[in-house]
Amino acid sequence: MVAYIFEPILQRGTNSGYMPSIEQASRNWFRQQAIKVTSANPTRMLSADRQRLSRVPMIGSIYLFAYDPKLKKTLPYYDRFPLVIPIGSTQTKGRASYQGGGFLGLNLHYLPLRLRARLMDQLYNYITDKELTEDTRIAVSYKLLNRVANLKFFKPCVKHYLFSNLKSQFFYIQPKEWEMALFLPLDRFAKSNRNVVWKESREKII
Repeated sequence: MVAYIFEPILQRGTNSGYMPSIEQASRNWFRQQAIKVTSANPTRMLSADRQRLSRVPMIGSIYLFAYDPKLKKTLPYYDRFPLVIPIGSTQTKGRASYQGGGFLGLNLHYLPLRLRARLMDQLYNYITDKELTEDTRIAVSYKLLNRVANLKFFKPCVKHYLFSNLKSQFFYIQPKEWEMALFLPLDRFAKSNRNVVWKESREKII
C-alpha cells in the first residue's frame, strides 16, 4: 500500500523534474498530486511496512496511527487515524515523561487543506535538516507555537494522546513523503464529518 500511494507519485515527480525538497515549487507539486488520490486506506497503510512501525514516537517526526479516545463518549468528534507531529511529552508527577502514558501532538487532519498547507509552510522554518533526510525533524514545542504569530493555525490541531488508547503502533512518515501524506484522504472522523470539523477549526483560529 505504501508503494501504491507514495512511490508512483515520487516516480512521477522524478519524471517531471520534481524531487521532494523544501522548495515551494516542489511542495506545491507533491501536494497537488496527493489531492488527486481519491481514496487511501489508513488501515492498509499501517500494515504495509512493519519496518516503519514503532511503539514510541520521536518528537518532531510525523506519524499515522489508529486511536480510540478515552473520552470518546463526550467528544463531539474525533479522528480514528490521526496524522500527528509529536511536540512534547505530558507531565507525570511533576516530570515530563512518556511514562505518564501520553504525549502532545499536532493532528494535521483537523485543518482544511489550505490552512494545513500554510501551517506546514511555516513549520519548515524549524526543521533540523534542509535536505529532508530520514533524520529530519520539526523542532517546535507547544511554547514556541504559542509565541509565534505565523504558527497560529496550530491551535485546533493540539491533542493529548494516551498510549493506553492506541490501536496500532506508530507508522513513520518519511520526510520526503510529508507533503503527500499531508494531503492524502487518510482522516476518519467519528461522530461527524470533516467539513464540520474544518468549519469549527477555522472558528478557533479567528
